[in-house]
Amino acid sequence: MAGSLRIDRPIDGVLRLSISNACKRNALDQPILDAIAAALDTLDDARCVVLTGSDGMFSAGYDIGQIAEEEFEVEAEKLVAHPFSAALAAFDEAQVPTLAALGGAAIGGGLELALGCDLRIACSRAKLGMPPAKLGLTYSHTGLRRFLDAIGEPRTRELFLLGRYIDADTALSWGLVNWVVEEADLEAVTLELARQLASNAPLAMSGNKRVLRELLRAQARVDAGVERELIELRESSFASHDLREGVAAFAEKRAPSWKGR
Repeated sequence: MAGSLRIDRPIDGVLRLSISNACKRNALDQPILDAIAAALDTLDDARCVVLTGSDGMFSAGYDIGQIAEEEFEVEAEKLVAHPFSAALAAFDEAQVPTLAALGGAAIGGGLELALGCDLRIACSRAKLGMPPAKLGLTYSHTGLRRFLDAIGEPRTRELFLLGRYIDADTALSWGLVNWVVEEADLEAVTLELARQLASNAPLAMSGNKRVLRELLRAQARVDAGVERELIELRESSFASHDLREGVAAFAEKRAPSWKGR
């Protein structure tokens, strides 16, 4: 069963997008990602966007666990290459401030989606992690760049090479989140922050976001030939035995048997 995106306007000027895919820990599938991109493309009079998750989770990342063996390479790469990239691009290009509210775990692509927002607030019990090393996945160079910009090289290496989860307070000290609050206070504090963001001068908000976006893009430029190699390296991981084994081992709660191919 596909997930969905719940959309509401909890207060004036604020559009709230809630990821809903409870049976898969709010994993990101194509309907959810397409709905995020569409919602950000038609903001109407919204002056701030809040991204959150339902049922005590933020998101467990890409929904690749149930893809059939014979379709895995094509379908897994397709999900990540298009709808996920489109959702991230929509956040990058949004003219209004965006705020991610983490009411629970934010893992893998779910964490990168949160990092695509301008600001992040987490409840004290939230766990954050990037598990590519545990799954056999080579992450995208654009995704790694996003983490480098946010938390620097040493923390990015720790997050991606160890592949273990960190708690909300650690995430705060690293700069992965801006605030940590008690779970009971998360919605109220999130909406108060959203109200403040929505009340600021719209031209200043969009202008400052544009300046930040272009400065970060200038720092992230990669030689075209090298970029093609990095994309091919990532694509090759979707065809590997190790990624299939890593995903299967995670689902079956066992240690993976890596082959290095």
